Amino acid sequence: MTETTTRAGDDLGWQLGTLLARWRTAVGDVLDDIPAGPRGYHLLRVVADTPTPPTQAALAGHLGIDRTVMTYLLDDLCAAELVERCPDPADRRVRRITATALGRTALADVEDRIAAAEATVLGALTADEQDALRALLARATGPAASGEDRCAVVTA
Repeated sequence: MTETTTRAGDDLGWQLGTLLARWRTAVGDVLDDIPAGPRGYHLLRVVADTPTPPTQAALAGHLGIDRTVMTYLLDDLCAAELVERCPDPADRRVRRITATALGRTALADVEDRIAAAEATVLGALTADEQDALRALLARATGPAASGEDRCAVVTA
């Protein structure tokens, strides 16, 4: 190694890029089972984990996805019978998005397979180190900024 060569061991960009590339490879096949891949997965996860079904507009805002794109994404997930648009009892003009039973089953299966893939990607770390890494990354990234499409970063 020459003096001008950057060492991979202290190059955060290289480390994060390498980790993300390994994650994409390991998790990519799993997310192929969900329409729109990472975006569809994240949408399904939010819908399934939210006690009050969100509106389409609220989902778009939360995930940082353009409303037009959200419409097509929901169309695909509805066609796959993973989510459904339900009228809001308080305002029938509004549609709330709910996970179907099939959607919840598919989500549980995908989450199990993602966990296995991530365990492989992080296999050089102990379980405690993996937990610490996740906690540190969550703290470093913080919440999504308004309009930030975090789903897009895993598909880029």
